[in-house]
Amino acid sequence: MIYMFSKETYQSRRAELLARMAQQGAKGIAIFIGNVDAPQNYRGNDYKFRQSSSFLYYWGIDAQLFAAVLDLESGEACLYGNDVDIDDIIWMGPMPSVASMAAEVGVAKTKPYAEFDRDVLAAKAAGRQIHWLPESRHYNALKLSRLVGLQPEEVVIAGKKGCAKASLALTQAVIEMRLVKKAEEIEIIDRACNLGYQMHTTARQNIRLGCVEQEIVGAMEGVTLAGGWGPSFPTILTQHGEIFHCHSHESIVEPGKLMVIDAGAESNEHYASDFTRTYPTAGKFSAQQRDIYQTVYECNELAFSLTKPGTAYRDVHLAVARHMLDNLSQIGLVHGDLDEMVAQGVAGLFMPHGLGHNMGMDVHDMEEFGEDLVGYEKDQKRSSQLGLGSLRMARHLVPGNIVTDEPGIYFIPDLIELWKNEGTNAQFVNFEALKAYYNFGGIRLEDDVLVTEDGARRMGDNRLPIAPDDVEAAMAKDKE
Repeated sequence: MIYMFSKETYQSRRAELLARMAQQGAKGIAIFIGNVDAPQNYRGNDYKFRQSSSFLYYWGIDAQLFAAVLDLESGEACLYGNDVDIDDIIWMGPMPSVASMAAEVGVAKTKPYAEFDRDVLAAKAAGRQIHWLPESRHYNALKLSRLVGLQPEEVVIAGKKGCAKASLALTQAVIEMRLVKKAEEIEIIDRACNLGYQMHTTARQNIRLGCVEQEIVGAMEGVTLAGGWGPSFPTILTQHGEIFHCHSHESIVEPGKLMVIDAGAESNEHYASDFTRTYPTAGKFSAQQRDIYQTVYECNELAFSLTKPGTAYRDVHLAVARHMLDNLSQIGLVHGDLDEMVAQGVAGLFMPHGLGHNMGMDVHDMEEFGEDLVGYEKDQKRSSQLGLGSLRMARHLVPGNIVTDEPGIYFIPDLIELWKNEGTNAQFVNFEALKAYYNFGGIRLEDDVLVTEDGARRMGDNRLPIAPDDVEAAMAKDKE
């Protein structure tokens, strides 16, 4: 049983949550449902257990079949769980009592797990308001829907706007707290990034012409299992970088390709890292590859230089888009007034995703609540443009935010042809010149960045090689 922090930390978090809810005039109870084992194909052969992040954040117990109630009026906290019996002990060994686990996270009151449903239904019958967060797991959604009298599909998010029936007061309070990482969290994320550094270094060292991509994935994911909980999300490793979430790893490593590796490590305490690097498979960039790589590298550096308190990350995205288009105009792929091209969304043809996202206990932190609630302030409106419309983090930055800095340039033949056939931004785009890039693939470069009091710093003790000369030098040394 891993308790990430002291009981005082969890008590402080719950006290802050109570205060935030009181400021909104919220009454009643807030409920939290921990995760349970989920069968892969039959009960007993389960997926690896991962606790709900919000449950971990406020209650700290990394075990299945737990739930909790926080009374918003009395301030009383209660944990619900079952002490093990002899059958459990035979299969899993002795386990601490629920009361002892609760004491480790500063909770004095405990009850059996079955009484959670009874207490929530009794509060509901008494006319008390039930505050709940959107669920993402099937079991939890079914359980929650029964308790609050909704259909299961009504207690999960519906797209970027989130879950309309969930408690907005509770959701916003949790988001505001978890967006700002405290010192003890930052320390753990630094460690997760150090593990991610080892993971990516292993990946780079295993790039060999003629090997199967799966061999590289196996080696790099082994590092995360040896040093932490495992990968923080399914590894993206592909010689088709124009496919953003390519999880197919059966291809042979070929010369002349670019390999995008987007992967992260999750610490034993369940905090994430998320890095991306792009490598020339044979160790050297072609002239065409280097031109595009240099632009993405400059965009990464520019974004980092602009990341500081008070700056809207949406503005950082737009500055990156402008620099990207400036460079692409110099090699003849676009032409026209830069500001007008940015305003018309031309950059979306080359970078159809946003600059970055929040990161913490979840690699896309809290997006089970809805991207708009997590990444946008009340007076910010999501764009409808390709690229900018996919920006997951637009907020004004504050110290303690951890965001990813991940610009990319991709040449997606189907998208280019669509724009060409529809005449989208035809006055700016040189579609004829783009034909020479149809087999290029894509490039993405990603770092994890902490917003500090006076600027920003990259997470982890060391930065993976990223400048083009440094990448080639590192790959040459790997072959020695």
